[in-house]
Amino acid sequence: MEPPPVPAAAAASPERLFDSHRLPSDGPLPVLLALLLYAPVGLCLLLVRLFVGLHVFLVSCALPDGAPRRFLVRAMCSVLGLFVWQSRPRRVRARVLVANHVTPFDHNVLGLLASCSAPVLNGAAGFLCWSRGFLEVAGAESRAELLESLKGYCLQGGNPPLLLFPEEETTNGRVGLLRFSSWPFSIVDAVQPLALQVWRPFVAVSVAGASWFTELLWTFFVPFTVYQVRWLPSVYREAEETQEEFALRVQELLALELGVVSTCLTAADKAEHLKRLRHHPPASRPPPPSSQPSGSRPQISRSMPSTENVHLIGLAQRVREVLPQVPMSAIRKDLAQTNCVDTTIANLLEGRVPFVPEAETEGFVAAAPSFYGAQDPTTSRIAPASGKLFARSAEARQLSLQERKQALWDYARRRYTEKYGIAHAEGSC
Repeated sequence: MEPPPVPAAAAASPERLFDSHRLPSDGPLPVLLALLLYAPVGLCLLLVRLFVGLHVFLVSCALPDGAPRRFLVRAMCSVLGLFVWQSRPRRVRARVLVANHVTPFDHNVLGLLASCSAPVLNGAAGFLCWSRGFLEVAGAESRAELLESLKGYCLQGGNPPLLLFPEEETTNGRVGLLRFSSWPFSIVDAVQPLALQVWRPFVAVSVAGASWFTELLWTFFVPFTVYQVRWLPSVYREAEETQEEFALRVQELLALELGVVSTCLTAADKAEHLKRLRHHPPASRPPPPSSQPSGSRPQISRSMPSTENVHLIGLAQRVREVLPQVPMSAIRKDLAQTNCVDTTIANLLEGRVPFVPEAETEGFVAAAPSFYGAQDPTTSRIAPASGKLFARSAEARQLSLQERKQALWDYARRRYTEKYGIAHAEGSC
């Protein structure tokens, strides 16, 4: 049974998927006090672990890939505060491993459990890419060339399996998964999912917009970081199943295993969220409105048009075309929480979003006469009384409300389907 759309859409808010603060500034006082007392110890651990981390890097480069190397490096990583646990370990049979993305070091941690290679998808190649444990492949600038290179890599039997992160960006791992890209599922017809959960005390696991070097310093500063990995059975692509459907099915399996929701957000939504954070940091509050002289004109901010969410405006316009009597302010306010056209329409029709209806247009009144009680579109302005009459009994009033609500819902569904089509309406989130 599919989960209800409203909770999933509510969890799709970028503010819940990405942490914008490293320290718990609004946390309980004992936690902040403990972090303050721990700071001198954390700085000492940071210096020691930087020295030990250099030796771990040298050992990783000197020893060949194999079980002895993974065991030794895993033991040395425990000195760095990285503890890796796995449950239900399975023999790797698929040529592609897919996992959710939480930290910039997920590929290094998963490499301690099984031999795998994570290709570099963005960023500069060269020594820095190799030292971080990425695999350089040809054609990384073009998606088509990259797919051909990865398919050729998988055809060679001696190469270790590929490790891919279909989310393409990191999240906090607590709320939901980003929408999986379909291209990793076009390489082979069988993938093995890995469910990854990360926990550490005091501070956030990852912060949106932070560099990998900053994350490394915080990893060495905190007492420990626990990585919990759960191996899932291999998932095979069914007959006549598209790449998008295959990716969505694997995403739902991982979300169910992690106890989170599958969202409609993508890596582009995270980039847009980071832009909003740079212009409007969460910690800063807008100044109170200052009293201006009566003769002065209010100053208009020039940065507002550049920071307007174009995607949100498009969604709001689609909702407004279906429900023209709803104010645009109420539509945008609900879309900022749901980011889904269907869910916002349902919230408006069910009365979960309070608003004052605007003057209905002639086309809307004529197209939905049953909602206003008129049987003829030509008399819709003259005879709206049957839908507005106040019945004597409570049962009759409730029945009239339900009939009008159902009529409006049917009209909105029909109008939305006629404009965008059934297939587009189903995938509008």
